[in-house]
Amino acid sequence: MPGVNIGVDLGTTSIVIYVEGKGIVLSEPCVAAYRREDGALMAIGKKASEMVEKARDEILVIKPMTNGIVSDFTATRHILTGFLSRICKNMIFRPNVVVCVPSMATDLEKRTILDLVTAAGAAKACLIEEPLAAALGAGLGSDRPMGSMVVDIGGGTTDIAVITMGCISVSRSVKVAGNALDEAIIRHVRRERDVIIGARTAEEIKKRIGCARLRGVELGMAIKGKHFVTGLPVSIEVNSSEIYLAMRPQLELIAEAVQEVLETTPPELSGDIAETGICITGGGALLPEIDEMFREKTGVRTVIAEDPLNCVAFGTGVALAHMDILSQNGYVFRARGDIGEYMCEPDSTAD
Repeated sequence: MPGVNIGVDLGTTSIVIYVEGKGIVLSEPCVAAYRREDGALMAIGKKASEMVEKARDEILVIKPMTNGIVSDFTATRHILTGFLSRICKNMIFRPNVVVCVPSMATDLEKRTILDLVTAAGAAKACLIEEPLAAALGAGLGSDRPMGSMVVDIGGGTTDIAVITMGCISVSRSVKVAGNALDEAIIRHVRRERDVIIGARTAEEIKKRIGCARLRGVELGMAIKGKHFVTGLPVSIEVNSSEIYLAMRPQLELIAEAVQEVLETTPPELSGDIAETGICITGGGALLPEIDEMFREKTGVRTVIAEDPLNCVAFGTGVALAHMDILSQNGYVFRARGDIGEYMCEPDSTAD
């Protein structure tokens, strides 16, 4: 196919773009900012993200992805169009794009993504499930009949899948991930300390003192917010134990989903997973002790992928280099005219 091949990790919180032969060339927040008066686009990515929670009343800041699914088509198209134009500005042919979707995305959601990517400037687009891309990026992809398990903890969703012979055997997607952990911290601080904090502060707390198990040494952190009753600025200190307890219900939901996938995995593949272990990818993999939490809950050895944040994007690059294997499992590029015919069960014939 003419045109450059591009892989897109279109996540709830960020967008990462991989260009064949160059690697990752862009990683920015998935945010767009508009002028309320006339709806004019003002900024996308990092510039728009800086306006979140600090924007003036005349500026509307939109995060167009919810739980890995497009919730605002126009804003997502503006973001994709802007970034693809930036990357392909001197190219003659339009790019061919591999884009990731949650493993449990519906047929309508998949068609929406295809429509969105081709509307944003792609000549052809191919969908690939996020956990499969994560597994490929983590080096777990193989055309051999060997099972491996990946848990991709992103911003909006956690995708769990058992991979074998270049395709997904068993999978599950739950709407509990990094953003849910941030929201749990916000609720805790408001309920227990009568202090209102924003999503950025909650994420910073999670990164600095958050943990998936109680720490042996207590950590503390000073934070600033607004008092719930008086409305005045205040500064308080939070500790790692209370943050862990605030996040624990969400972490247990993820662990339960992993256990359910293991329970429904065929015996032969379960034996392989007992040998190869569970691989964690995504931003949630950076939470301290999360590998030990999964090991305790499942009894299976658990490892964190190298560069977990970019595993999905790197996986799209592997997919682009091995489309022959993926095409055997129904992953094909589709032009805009083919989108209306897209069905839940992809056919294995080329366009």
